[in-house]
Amino acid sequence: MNEDARLVAWVRGRVQGVGFRWFTRARALEIGGLSGFALNLDDGRVQVVAEGARQGCEELLDWLRGDDTPGRVDGVTEIWDTPRRIYDGFAIR
Repeated sequence: MNEDARLVAWVRGRVQGVGFRWFTRARALEIGGLSGFALNLDDGRVQVVAEGARQGCEELLDWLRGDDTPGRVDGVTEIWDTPRRIYDGFAIR
């Protein structure tokens, strides 16, 4: 069973000014089938919204929590929801 899902993740650490959003988009495109965006927040975090197959969203979340990201990730908080299907591709905002 691989239903569609919506992942919203907030990434804490040194994740702005290091290409984090660009690499997140590249990883989402590499996984394939994901739409959404990566956005710098005023408090220094990056918000990532991804919709698509739950397995793909989980793979992106594992990458966000892993050691292969640019900068330094101190933690990731996520919520899961039903997809809204309003995104065209995966954008950097």
